[in-house]
Amino acid sequence: MQQKITMGINGKLIVPDQPTIPFIEGDGIGPDIWKAAVRVFDAAVEKAYNGERKINWLKVLAGEEAFNQTGEWMPESTMDAFKKYLISIKGPLTTPVGGGIRSLNVALRQELDLFVCLRPVKYFEGTPSPMWHPENVNMIIFRENTEDIYAGIEYMTGTPEAKMLLDFLVNELHVKKLRFPETTSFGIKPVSKDGSERLIKSAIQHAIAHKLPSVTIVHKGNIMKYTEGSFKNWGYELAEREFGGDVYTWRQWEKTKAESGEAVANEEMRISSMGGKIIIKDAIADNFLQQALLAPQDYSVIATLNLNGDYISDALAAQVGGIGIAPGANVNYLTGHAVFEATHGTAPRFANTNTMNPSSLILSGAMMLEYMGWRDAAELITNAVGKTIRNKTVTIDFYNLLKEGTLLKTSEFGEEVVRNL
Repeated sequence: MQQKITMGINGKLIVPDQPTIPFIEGDGIGPDIWKAAVRVFDAAVEKAYNGERKINWLKVLAGEEAFNQTGEWMPESTMDAFKKYLISIKGPLTTPVGGGIRSLNVALRQELDLFVCLRPVKYFEGTPSPMWHPENVNMIIFRENTEDIYAGIEYMTGTPEAKMLLDFLVNELHVKKLRFPETTSFGIKPVSKDGSERLIKSAIQHAIAHKLPSVTIVHKGNIMKYTEGSFKNWGYELAEREFGGDVYTWRQWEKTKAESGEAVANEEMRISSMGGKIIIKDAIADNFLQQALLAPQDYSVIATLNLNGDYISDALAAQVGGIGIAPGANVNYLTGHAVFEATHGTAPRFANTNTMNPSSLILSGAMMLEYMGWRDAAELITNAVGKTIRNKTVTIDFYNLLKEGTLLKTSEFGEEVVRNL
């Protein structure tokens, strides 16, 4: 009998002891890393709950495997399963070439309205890193997932649609800043108040629930004043309106400082004056990328728009070992729908070699278990991955960067994590 995870009327998930969770193995290296990861998931749940809880895995198809078997890249039955069972997990998927779905990942996010791309970035001791102090990197990124450039509103130069838009811009809106209008393609960047608020609200709620020190709104509002600038302003307004008892914003601080004539010399003094409240601050995107290298300890929760979030997620992941170890999820906190995923690509030339690092998928599974409320199992996995890396028992990507170590295949790495649970 299939047991479904459901969303309760209080906005909290109701998780049975033996939930059905759909999974997609993925393309390329997907099957290799899935086989290693699922052993870890099952072993952790068994150990944490003494056999009283168990996941019933439901295989569904997408990507190349789906296309080869059904002629469709994303069968309707797969999307139906993701909708029905709320929570799912997937390996990397190939993006179809030459028409059809622009991206299977983007299709899932749009169809299920998964408005948060959730990317935690944390250092595991012993992981090869270009940073002097990678242990200072401990952030979680809330990337808006449905708007911005990724909305896919684009028109190629020379098409009737591009000509219509060009005529409207020039003749109706009197735009004069098109340098080469006759050879210009267009992309439209939608940023809504509703979309911005639900993303930033989720980030603040996460910071409160986990007692984290700050939420930083990362934007390029100094240039894009009505889209990214509004994202920042709407974020401050939301924080002050709905979380006034729990947060203190830089905007409030600047107002207080202006009225009182006081000045605070540094961030530590600023924080100490907040009375333990979570600080809501903002940073220009390019400056944030610099500060994330120079002073990563100053940042905790990041709320940002889609394109910025794409750059930031991978840049921060590189500081703690790369996307091979970076977990991720796409979440709708209102409906409960969530898709957890390996954040890297399919690496097709390494398919079926049993050599690649499964850590991204394993840690995404730990995120999934935590989201379900099975925190004991999630903690077991996270600690076991950390111990495996500290012992320098690693796959080829890390092995090549370590002076000493033991080289493991994908399956062997999974077995080592299970032993370290």
